[in-house]
Amino acid sequence: MAKRGKVFIDTNLFIYALDRRVPAKRKAAAKALRAIEAEGNGVVSTQVFQEAYVAGTTKLGIAPQDMKQAIVSLRTLEVVQVDVDLIQAAIDCSILQRLSFWDSLIIVAAEKARCTELWTEDLNHGQRIQGIRIHNPFM
Repeated sequence: MAKRGKVFIDTNLFIYALDRRVPAKRKAAAKALRAIEAEGNGVVSTQVFQEAYVAGTTKLGIAPQDMKQAIVSLRTLEVVQVDVDLIQAAIDCSILQRLSFWDSLIIVAAEKARCTELWTEDLNHGQRIQGIRIHNPFM
């Protein structure tokens, strides 16, 4: 099997991997993350870390120190730093693609890292946006 290109991981995969309330999605998210870890081709952005911390501590009720440890465990992934240039690119993407700013920020971060895929449940499976194929691991 040929190794796939780089894969950008959206926040929802990390949150579902921790969410005991939705066992089927938890299992699918954990399987997807293991596959990416095995290939060593995962990418996230600082936005993903921020969103994961907030969602984990507020929606899932995970203790802040435990969520911090979960985020620290992701440091082995390639990380795209959100900066002013990326924010400007996200605004342009949002206008051109008619997407939310937050989804656009994920897309341009994936584009910056030269990812071939974005794994998320927030966009349409199989769709291509700015050359990046959308993959929903929960389908």
